Amino acid sequence: MYHPRRLQKSTPYICASCTRRLASAPARISRNYALIRPASFLGSVQSRRSSIPPQLSSSTISPNLPSSTIPHLTCNAYSTATTSRGRLRVAIIGSGPAGFYTAHRLMNKNPDVVIDMYEQLPVPYGLVRFGVAPDHPEVKNCQDTFEEVAQSPRFSYIGNVRVGYDIELSKMAPHYNAILFSYGASEDNKLDIPGEDVPGVYSARSFVGWYNGLPQFQALKPQLQAGEQAVVIGQGNVALDVARILLTPVDSLRNTDITEHALQTLSESKIRSVRVVGRRGPIQAAFTVKEARELMHIPPVAFEPIDRSLYPSDIKKLPRIQRRIAEVLLKGTEAAVGHSPKSWALDFLKAPKSMHADAGHLSSITFTKQEFPLAINQDLAYLPFNPMAIVRPTDQETTLEASVAFRSVGYKSTPLPGFSDIGVPFDKWKGIIQNDLEGRVVIGRTHPISQESVYRHVSGLYCAGWAKRGPTGVIASTMHDAFVSADVITQDWVAGKPFLNQMAGENGSTGLGWEALKKGVDSRGVRPLSWADWKTIDMAERARGKSKGKEREKFASVEQMLKVLDA
Repeated sequence: MYHPRRLQKSTPYICASCTRRLASAPARISRNYALIRPASFLGSVQSRRSSIPPQLSSSTISPNLPSSTIPHLTCNAYSTATTSRGRLRVAIIGSGPAGFYTAHRLMNKNPDVVIDMYEQLPVPYGLVRFGVAPDHPEVKNCQDTFEEVAQSPRFSYIGNVRVGYDIELSKMAPHYNAILFSYGASEDNKLDIPGEDVPGVYSARSFVGWYNGLPQFQALKPQLQAGEQAVVIGQGNVALDVARILLTPVDSLRNTDITEHALQTLSESKIRSVRVVGRRGPIQAAFTVKEARELMHIPPVAFEPIDRSLYPSDIKKLPRIQRRIAEVLLKGTEAAVGHSPKSWALDFLKAPKSMHADAGHLSSITFTKQEFPLAINQDLAYLPFNPMAIVRPTDQETTLEASVAFRSVGYKSTPLPGFSDIGVPFDKWKGIIQNDLEGRVVIGRTHPISQESVYRHVSGLYCAGWAKRGPTGVIASTMHDAFVSADVITQDWVAGKPFLNQMAGENGSTGLGWEALKKGVDSRGVRPLSWADWKTIDMAERARGKSKGKEREKFASVEQMLKVLDA
């Protein structure tokens, strides 16, 4: 599996025209994104995710084969598939970027594919709608591509249906040739430290969902009036999004699609300082230069200078991405801390140890200071300046005052009910569906004689996005990951490999998809929504927003969304 951050392009979003341009330029994509990846790169991946095998065919193979024998995609990944197998019926679980980009690619390459996309909420787009910061509207332009997909007669949207709850996977499987899981990550990683659950501590995911109108977090009510200092634990893009929303003047957010109740709470906030804390140094931080630069350009906000010793004397020796971030951080802001009404800081080499409350509310956080191991030879002389460097704890501690804290240390997917019924192996430790790094769901075992781990593809089951590779990357990397998953589905179909329900007779696939399942879902009192229903909700939200001078005002509950359809 490739590392998403290394695949970032300079553009902050992928629009419909960009997607078409990428799909029509195979040489450039193959060169830049290595859909047919070299075995040497797979070796580096294997060291990070040892329980997941390298690229596999649908037959059982060993993950320890010599590099020269590791199979690669052999078909033309950019030609239109032709096969005598007839119609390919695919169910996609999840309507975020991974699901829609997989559908886009499959429909472009397979003239006979028919896709049913299932979404547990009435509204589509996943993190594009509920995760992208409201002051980043350009990132949401990918919805133009998704709209094109949805307009096809070969595509059906089934909203407000929870797979695994409202409809069992075992009942879905007989009616599809393939099922692709792209349902994202719905659980936060926790710090597992004392005091983590005291009032005033929130997950960054819940805070982002709250100001973006995600129904499950509308009762959050973050207490931003308890004091002046906020601490964000974690140094990824989401952590910087949280800091930026807390520090941005409310008037600058009024014309975005941020919810009105979030605007009201932010306008009453007393937060004046935000400290973003990480376990390692600035060179190992996960945020992008774009996120750092935006925080530097909030007019009334000052940046606290960082310790220059955390960087080499000549930053030009750093890798390109780290060098660009260093230039932004070392330049800082014209405004100085102490002379500006608000400020922010990046604290490094601090691991959270405990959180403390005063009068029933968060008051401070204690951190253990970290250090880089001493170099043991000349090759490790600049270990702190290595992007992959690790740290170790010291016996020193420090405490930061905090009236509110946000945990931003990653997310993980969870298994859907019924996975075991259809043979989907889920790695709970990594929070992903076990796969071959290209999107085929695989199961493994240990050979009784050689004791070597071997794997086989679970016919007809695939995954994409965060359920496949973990919660990393941006929309551009998600798009390319989805393309890889779509390409292996196409390759397997053209190659005549087994899919779901290959047997004839009563065990064969009906190919009916949603048509065969709708009656059973209706009988449970569930109200499935179509793309036309979503467009009705969309129009109502835009009308609400227009009266407030913004693009849309989202409905913050499922009940409100459904009520629009009954008006």
